[in-house]
Amino acid sequence: MIAIAFMNASIRQLVFIKHMSELRAHQLSTFTLILLCSIYIWFVFPYLDVQNIKQSFVIGSVWVVLTVVFEFSLGRLTNRSWPDLLQDYNIIAGRIWLIFLLWLLFLPYLFYITKK
Repeated sequence: MIAIAFMNASIRQLVFIKHMSELRAHQLSTFTLILLCSIYIWFVFPYLDVQNIKQSFVIGSVWVVLTVVFEFSLGRLTNRSWPDLLQDYNIIAGRIWLIFLLWLLFLPYLFYITKK
């Protein structure tokens, strides 16, 4: 999923941002990331062998934690400030990154209940 995230961010910076505001580009790339990660997870989900609902939420939780840790670690390594990093979590300002994280949390559960 890291490769998907980097590809998605590259498309945002090289394409979306040229045709729309930074906020709209961020919003669009959040939805494209949801779509791309959903497709990827759909392919790998059968190999996860999820046995129950609890396990599906454990997997989703681990993915969310790893995503947030990676995002903040990479952000700090590239000298982004804490306010800049936290900006993506401001729903009131139109930042919808939390929607991706919630989707990532619930996606294993959604795939689990549909495979039954």
